[in-house]
Amino acid sequence: MPITAVFLVFFLIPVILVVVISFFDYQTYDILIPDFTLMNYQDVFSSSVTYETYWTTAKLSLIVWAVTLVLGFTLSYFLAFHVRSRSRQVVLLLLCTIPFWTSNEIRMISWIPLLGRDGVVNTVLQTMGIVKQPLEWLLYSKFAVVLGYVHLYTVFMIVPIFNSMMRIDKSLIEAAVDSGAKGWQVVLNIILPLSKSGLAIGSIFVISIVMGDFVTVNVLGGGQVASIGKVIVTDLSSLQFPPAAAESMVLLAFVIILIAALVKIVDIRKEL
Repeated sequence: MPITAVFLVFFLIPVILVVVISFFDYQTYDILIPDFTLMNYQDVFSSSVTYETYWTTAKLSLIVWAVTLVLGFTLSYFLAFHVRSRSRQVVLLLLCTIPFWTSNEIRMISWIPLLGRDGVVNTVLQTMGIVKQPLEWLLYSKFAVVLGYVHLYTVFMIVPIFNSMMRIDKSLIEAAVDSGAKGWQVVLNIILPLSKSGLAIGSIFVISIVMGDFVTVNVLGGGQVASIGKVIVTDLSSLQFPPAAAESMVLLAFVIILIAALVKIVDIRKEL
């Protein structure tokens, strides 16, 4: 009952309210008009700009997912199988969480003096003679947004994968090595299949968070990168709550479909 109550109060009821508001009418910079209209959803599905925005958001999420998956698996493998001391594993894992000691905005702003036109990276590259002109695409671009996402959310991939790897029976690996299996064979045939639950959970975390993020796009995109999260925030700042609610529900449905596909591939409950 307590878990059900928390689920109802903090998830189900707010979602129902958003669904209801998504069918309301509205006027620019005016209060909500209680009504039942499909106009907000029609605007979402009839605009080519909206389709492009969703597609851009999906591409960014896919790129970030792939990069964080590789980094998360590699770092988790190192922590689980190459760091023997449990205390060192805990310390190194905690180091991965240090960026979360500050707000997202501060962490994103810290990239500006590094990637800017006169930033550290461009200065070093020009001093070494690697480039003659500053690289404009380092900041306020999709590259900067992806870099910011990877910086923020790789830890969400590391923790569940590391947890799955720590539950692997080490005797399986020893038996494989004694039977003549090479390192890559151990990874592909033992570690990877037994880490499926961690990979799936980490993927759900990263994809769902990136799809709705708008802070990183605002700070590192510099108005040059569009995302559906940014569109929703723009509507909210203009007091256009019904279209923001409709866009939120379409985004939620899209994320749920992706998560359902992942769960279809990996039975998380069975793996756990």
